[in-house]
Amino acid sequence: MDRPILVTGGTGTLGRPLVARLLADGVPVRVMSRRPRRADDDRPYEWAVCDLADGTGLDAALTDVRAVVHCATNARNDAATTKRLAGAARRAGVPHLVYVSIVGIDEVPLPYYRSKLEAERIVRGSGVPWTVLRTTQFHDLVAMLTTVQRRLPVVLTPSGVRFQPVEVAEVADRLAELAQGAPAGRVPDMAGPEVRDARDLAAATLRAAGLRRRVVPLRLPGRIVRSLRAGGNLAPDRAVGTGTFEEYLAARGRAGR
Repeated sequence: MDRPILVTGGTGTLGRPLVARLLADGVPVRVMSRRPRRADDDRPYEWAVCDLADGTGLDAALTDVRAVVHCATNARNDAATTKRLAGAARRAGVPHLVYVSIVGIDEVPLPYYRSKLEAERIVRGSGVPWTVLRTTQFHDLVAMLTTVQRRLPVVLTPSGVRFQPVEVAEVADRLAELAQGAPAGRVPDMAGPEVRDARDLAAATLRAAGLRRRVVPLRLPGRIVRSLRAGGNLAPDRAVGTGTFEEYLAARGRAGR
C-alpha cells in the first residue's frame, strides 16, 4: 500500500484537486506532467516528466504504481495517447487503470467525443483491470463558453441546449475513492445537481462578472446541436453532484479578489 497512485495530467483542472484529495487521504502520489517540477514546489508527492504524445518517460512513470488515474486529455486524439498509456500499463503490470470520460459520448457526434469513446474501448480491451467514470461538463468549461465572448457586444448561445455542470472537486473526490478501491468496470455516471438552459447559464456568468451583455440564442443546424437539444449530454437520473453553478461562480469571484 506504500506504492503511489499515478495521476496523469496531475497539474490540470481535474488533476490538481485529485492529487490534493489523495494526499489528504494519506495516499502516496506520483504526478505525471510534460513539464519539470517547479523548484519551489515542496508538496509531498513524486514527480514524473512524461509526454504521452510520444511516450517519452512513460515506462519510468509507471514503475511500481498501484493504480493510474488518467486525467490527461488530448483534444486532437485522446484515443492515441490512451492507447499508448494502456499498452505501457499492461507491460508494467499496473493493477488498476481509472479513466475519466464524458456523459453522452455515444450520443453526441463531436469528434472529441468520438475519440473519448474509442479511448474507453481501448481501456476495456487493454488487459489491465479498469474503471471508467463518465461525468457531465465541469463548471469552468460551461462558464468559459461565455467568458471567451466577453469582448463581444452580445453573447451567443445555442438555442434549446441544456447543460448539467458538475463541480470538479466532487469529481476528484469520486476518482480518489475509485482509485483506492478495486477495479469496477463502468461505474454509474456522475452529473451536476441541476439541468440548466445554456442561455440561463450564460446570463448567470455575466452577472457574476459584473458584465452587461445581451444573451442571444441561435437556432443552429446539424447533428451535433440536434443531439444536444435532445439531451444527449445530460444524466438527470445521476444528479449526484451538490455544488451549484452559482456557488462555483461565487467561489471564483472570491478567489479573484
